Amino acid sequence: MIKVLFVCYGNICRSPMAEFLFKHLVEEKGTEKDFYIESCATSTEEIGNGVHWGTRAILDRFNIDYSNKRSRQMTRNDYEKFDFIIGMDQMNKRDILRIVGQDKLGKVHLLMDFTANPKDVADPWYTRNFEQTYLDVDCGINALYDYIKNRQEKL
Repeated sequence: MIKVLFVCYGNICRSPMAEFLFKHLVEEKGTEKDFYIESCATSTEEIGNGVHWGTRAILDRFNIDYSNKRSRQMTRNDYEKFDFIIGMDQMNKRDILRIVGQDKLGKVHLLMDFTANPKDVADPWYTRNFEQTYLDVDCGINALYDYIKNRQEKL
């Protein structure tokens, strides 16, 4: 089983969007049994809060259930538990490494690094542009899925 953890600052906008869209993608591909997928925050600011209304609107568009999602903070133990730890931007990556220490196994990545257009996924909390965030996340999760599947085929 491949374990993927999506991470952003508060775990209410970008990382739950990536979590639930990736779960939806693997279900569509018929590979949901091959994956365990979660998301979390690097900060404590939103712990216990539900998904932001802007992300909910995107997920509602695809009839994706997120109702039980509550923000949680990343822990050092997540490094051992997950195969891929996917941050949304450079600040997230720095914070992830602060939490877990060194990335000796090369598990920590940025979502858009799997695409042909590496960049940060802008935080819609500040931009209010949830549609652009969705486009980036969708591109990123599809590229991540292809990367994982191609890597499996080579093993």
